[in-house]
Amino acid sequence: MKINDVNRIGSVNPYRNNTPSGNTTAVTGKGKKDQVQISEEALKLLENQATATVDPVRMKKIEQLKEAVSTGTYNVDANHIVDKLLPYLNN
Repeated sequence: MKINDVNRIGSVNPYRNNTPSGNTTAVTGKGKKDQVQISEEALKLLENQATATVDPVRMKKIEQLKEAVSTGTYNVDANHIVDKLLPYLNN
């Protein structure tokens, strides 16, 4: 006796009918296009960022941090992290 006959008539193949039901017309490219809208506030932020003066002391510190992270010599002070997290977690 065969329990799993692979050549059964009318067998169900869940992978065969994997298309959604309903309207299955082909995409012709005449539909709606994607649009992007940038708010005035975002545009102002971009303008300010482009015209902002760069603080040389800050840039030096950023470069030192990047170098320490890339070489693996950057150490994180766990006590400093705990001091910052505890007030947040206690609320």
